[in-house]
Amino acid sequence: MTETKTDDGTASKNWWHTEIIDMKPGSIRYRGYAIEDLIGNLGFAEMVWLMLRGDLPEPGQGALLEAALVSGVDHGPQAPSVAIARMAITCGVGLNNAMGSAVNVLGDVHGGAGQQAVGLYQDVAGYINAGMSKTDAVRKGLDEFIQEHGKYVAGFGHRFHPIDPRAPRLLELVDKATDQGVVSGKYAAIARAIERELNTGKAKPIPLNIDGATAIIYAELGFPAALARGLFCLSRSVGILAHAWEQSQQGGRNKGPIPRQYLPTYEGHSPREFPLP
Repeated sequence: MTETKTDDGTASKNWWHTEIIDMKPGSIRYRGYAIEDLIGNLGFAEMVWLMLRGDLPEPGQGALLEAALVSGVDHGPQAPSVAIARMAITCGVGLNNAMGSAVNVLGDVHGGAGQQAVGLYQDVAGYINAGMSKTDAVRKGLDEFIQEHGKYVAGFGHRFHPIDPRAPRLLELVDKATDQGVVSGKYAAIARAIERELNTGKAKPIPLNIDGATAIIYAELGFPAALARGLFCLSRSVGILAHAWEQSQQGGRNKGPIPRQYLPTYEGHSPREFPLP
């Protein structure tokens, strides 16, 4: 006869286990810190750092992370995610539904460039650490990136901006943080070397863009590449919320991706009769 073991509650308690939060009646601690001590004393970007990294950032680290988060908040309704948020609102859903719909399309093409750029920088850094020259490491990294992802190199060039106005400012802040010893500057140097390589022999420049610049910051701060996409989602969700709220105030019903007086181009079969019995 099989013996039935009595659960003393340990298995249930250990079903989920976490180092992030210790919550019990009357007490909430994030990574060991009481929430009442954090409220009013810790900025949001610093809170993001604490939750993801497990400890408090140095002041310069928190400021650099905040700059990256601020820079990617919005890029207008021509961005698919923002357009989706606004369309969702006109369908009668709530703000949370509109935000969820929008964030769900931040994938490899729209939203994933920062993650890919961090990966590229880290690959090049690995080759340099293995003894390869910076020039050869950059070329090898680019060759492998293009083989895997195609001809568009994440973090460089922009379809709207000849020079992305956000990138130079972020680089300025990275350089300042490097001078202050907050970060090493290694990944900023790698990104600049990649930019030079991409522009060799080109008539039209391919400059660093917002994704490449924020990727420098995330790499310099030691974030894994996968977290770069999550951090971008946090950043862009602010703009998504703002557009969803604005659309809710403007009204409108069932607004699609193009004005209703315009119809998509039909390329199918010409009109034909159905063979009735």
